[in-house]
Amino acid sequence: MNTTLKVSVIMLGVQDVERAKKFYVEGLGCAIDQEFPGFVKCDLGEGSSQLALYEWDAVAADAGVPAAGSGFRGTSYHFLTGSREEVDEVLRAAAAAGGTVVQEAAAADWGGYSGHFSDPDGYLWKVATAA
Repeated sequence: MNTTLKVSVIMLGVQDVERAKKFYVEGLGCAIDQEFPGFVKCDLGEGSSQLALYEWDAVAADAGVPAAGSGFRGTSYHFLTGSREEVDEVLRAAAAAGGTVVQEAAAADWGGYSGHFSDPDGYLWKVATAA
């Protein structure tokens, strides 16, 4: 059997599902696909994976690992836009929704333009454009 790895859903373990839902749905415009107590799944748009928000301890229990953990988690999520203006707009929206801009947008060494924000649970997002 030859299976190609594909990301269908990105699940984030969060401390407060309602806070995370407000950030991603109200602040960044994600559409809710499913919602249950302690769980929300969002559509991120045509051609993208879905985003699931689930209670931190429940995600750890599901995987059979300890829930304790802090600091850099070794991953970041990237949103590629069509313009510098859209990069700035996404960073402003993230900050207004309760996120933190951890790196202001600026011209990048590779010729594009990018910045980073973190959501209320500390997950890092890079917003970039090649333009």
